[in-house]
Amino acid sequence: MNAAVPPAHPHILIVEDDEVIREATRMALERYGFPVSTAADGLEGLEAFHAVRPDLLLLDVMLPLLDGVGLCRRIREESQLPILMMSARTDPVDVVSGLEAGADDYVVKPFESAVLVARIRTVLRRVRVVPAIEAAPPVPAVPAVPAVAAAAVPAPAAVPGSAAAPVEPAPPGAPAAPAEPPARTVRSLDGMEVDTDSMEVRVHGRLVPLTPTELRLLLEFTAAPGIVLERSGLLERVWDYEWGADTRVVDVHVQRLRAKIGAGRIETVRGFGYKLRRPA
Repeated sequence: MNAAVPPAHPHILIVEDDEVIREATRMALERYGFPVSTAADGLEGLEAFHAVRPDLLLLDVMLPLLDGVGLCRRIREESQLPILMMSARTDPVDVVSGLEAGADDYVVKPFESAVLVARIRTVLRRVRVVPAIEAAPPVPAVPAVPAVAAAAVPAPAAVPGSAAAPVEPAPPGAPAAPAEPPARTVRSLDGMEVDTDSMEVRVHGRLVPLTPTELRLLLEFTAAPGIVLERSGLLERVWDYEWGADTRVVDVHVQRLRAKIGAGRIETVRGFGYKLRRPA
């Protein structure tokens, strides 16, 4: 196991049994500025996960001792860490197994390093881990008004005969009046509450743990209850894919979401996509 102390950039753990692929991927990611740790089998990967607490797991499907699907399930029992599966196989069963185990996305080997980094940044962007490289330039700070200028403004004169009492300044050391707490934004629908401030989901009062990708998907549905959402649109808004990506990613995440919030809440509209059921 090769463990490094993570600096400010997102730390990536690669679990891959093929040494050539593992080292080539490590060097490619390090050239892009990512600190990287590596492991050669599933059990070593589980140990490395607990040791370095990475920001993203790049996980091969076929691993000795503990395969990638099994490792993904083990990690999902205790963490919502973003997981990107790697597979040389394009068998639908292989891909779906990884997604059902809790992976956020997958890539098929062999891949170009630029493509892999783009996919990693996309996954990390969903949980706001990656720095906003394409962010707009910072807005210049507005200069503060000098204290002298503020003091030069005369106080309004009292109107003769006015019944209004003058506002007395608070005595020194007096506690300030408590500020009103901001109103929370909660989307409620048929016993399910989605708090968009704390990003917590409760079903009939029970807290439901969701991965960042599952939460983003649910937010899409709760923003438009009863409206059919196409798979291609969900891929673009939730996964940031603007090309013809594999819609099985959407299908499997919807299945996982149904298992957590209730199977009957999200309906399949054949040939189109999905919609969040409105209460009768």
